[in-house]
Amino acid sequence: MKILVCVKQVPDLETRFKINDAGNWFDEADVAFRMNEYDEFAVEEAVALKEAQGAGSDLTVLSIGPDRVKETIKKALAMGADRGVHIQDEEAHRRDPAQVAAMIASFAQDGGFDMIFMGLQSQDRGSAQVGALVAIDLGFNLLTTVVGFEYDAGQVTVRREMEGGLKALVRTKAPVVITCQLGLNKPRYPTLPNIMKAKKKELLTIPAGELGAGDASTIIVKAAPPERKGAGVILEGDVAEVADKLISMIREKTGLV
Repeated sequence: MKILVCVKQVPDLETRFKINDAGNWFDEADVAFRMNEYDEFAVEEAVALKEAQGAGSDLTVLSIGPDRVKETIKKALAMGADRGVHIQDEEAHRRDPAQVAAMIASFAQDGGFDMIFMGLQSQDRGSAQVGALVAIDLGFNLLTTVVGFEYDAGQVTVRREMEGGLKALVRTKAPVVITCQLGLNKPRYPTLPNIMKAKKKELLTIPAGELGAGDASTIIVKAAPPERKGAGVILEGDVAEVADKLISMIREKTGLV
């Protein structure tokens, strides 16, 4: 079985962002980056499937971006992937979902992959479109928002998370694209021996242009921090007193009687 897992490097949400001098993006100088949380579940499920299938199974991890994304690829290698592919692209942050999906599909189309795993969405953009577009480009089946996964003799059975807390049980056949929801599994922590082994694994770099990527389609006109709003008001006192104060404020602000 040949498996591909796609990961994205995103800014750590604890980072304090500063706008760059051009005023159209954030300054990366002091920004910490990490693997997209949704993708950690995708890597774990892909590694677990490879291990379950045993000899002959092969797992490739792919990431798009500048040179710094290699650190995220190495984490996936330390978690158990066999080799890494870095699509080198300084303009990755200006690619729309269709362009990102097209690059992934261009790499995967002749790879003979049976299964492609990726996170449901990225924490920085949250479009949740790339997985579906990759499946369309490749003509693969598609299973999204997966919170339970089983594979047996070419048949995939998943539980999908639906609106309103509902779950759907779905079966399909490979080849298939799986987008992973939080809670699908418990991602493993890379051990020191596996981190050392990861340094010796193959990591291939492919320029984005070789996969048909043209100019980035998104133009970022301006980036700015959220405008500050007025300070909040804290109401103190017993319940009845606070309720009276709140009603008075609502009447004053809205004109309601």
